[in-house]
Amino acid sequence: MHSISTETAESAPWQPVVDSVAEELERTAVARDRAGGTALHERRVLRDSGLLGLSVPRAYGGHGASWSDTLAVVRRFAQVDSSLAHLFAFQHLHLATVRLFGRPRQWEPWFEQTIAQRWFWGNALNPLDQGTRAVPDRAGGWYFVGRKSFCSGAADSDRLLASAFDEQGRLLIGVVPTSRKGIGVLDDWDNMGQRQTDSGTVVFDQVAVAGNEVLADPGPLSSPFACLRPLLAQLILAHIYLGLGEGALRTARDFTRASSRAWIASPASHPTEDLYVQGHYGRFWLALEGARVLVGRAASAFDSAWRRETALTETERGKVAIAVAAAKVQSAQAGLDVTQRMFEVTGARATTAALRFDRFWRNLRVHTLHDPIDYKIRELGDWALNERFPDPSFYS
Repeated sequence: MHSISTETAESAPWQPVVDSVAEELERTAVARDRAGGTALHERRVLRDSGLLGLSVPRAYGGHGASWSDTLAVVRRFAQVDSSLAHLFAFQHLHLATVRLFGRPRQWEPWFEQTIAQRWFWGNALNPLDQGTRAVPDRAGGWYFVGRKSFCSGAADSDRLLASAFDEQGRLLIGVVPTSRKGIGVLDDWDNMGQRQTDSGTVVFDQVAVAGNEVLADPGPLSSPFACLRPLLAQLILAHIYLGLGEGALRTARDFTRASSRAWIASPASHPTEDLYVQGHYGRFWLALEGARVLVGRAASAFDSAWRRETALTETERGKVAIAVAAAKVQSAQAGLDVTQRMFEVTGARATTAALRFDRFWRNLRVHTLHDPIDYKIRELGDWALNERFPDPSFYS
């Protein structure tokens, strides 16, 4: 594995580009939340920015950013547009997946082509959805047949990470062009939040998947190192949750500062001087600060584990799993609290549909149902009580 940059996010050469993209996303975020659908212009902005190759090592033309730095960008985007932050983050999750589950002769050219052709990677890998079958062909490959749900970013993608189950119940993960014959990306995502993630359905009608397009060696979750993939997915969610909470706090603060008068019963001359309002903001900040500490610690632990590569042990991986689970729970709970209770400091005028302040809560509520927080807390309880690490799965 090639060396990873140790530059901090603040001094990184890509930071001005990140700021520019974030400003562009924020400019139309409210209108696009109302419209839903595929954010073609914003996806093009990401392609043109060069940030789709942020985590790709420099040897293959990328920026060679650490995971901490890559996820800091995800968090920055989530503060203004969590749908595009989701798509951007999954781009890097998919690149990590082919690196962890595949052979170098597979992922090295994919990395190079991602940079050279500005590939956007889409998702049709949902291991809980067993609606897609893998039927063997005579040439050593497969035909994928069926439907896959929650396929974030499949629309307007260049490569698709797709999964299916063979007759023995074995999970197969393939990498195919999204334009391949037999693949149909449906425009059926219309949820209350994350409205531009295109997380709808992909249909596979006898889609040919060659043997060298299947990530079979070393394969899914085949070693402690390969088992970092679900931890990266969980860490991505923690950064999105934290970014949403921070975005909601900033939005509420700006609204409160711009307000003209305090509540009629308040002795304060302005809402910013109201002691109750200050108390709410104090609790908001404290909850998010706790999440920031845990998320930062988990990202640092993940970076260290990633550098270990195949020398990573089960115990080392287990410690990262605990750190990531703690970060995810805290960021989810803090974010849900802030995005729901921000209206207590902004008032009735903040509920107008034109502002769509509710988008922070809607986006976070949809995302935090990805897998139940109760089960993450139970995993942490099992660790605290019995010192047992979570069993590796696609969700832990």
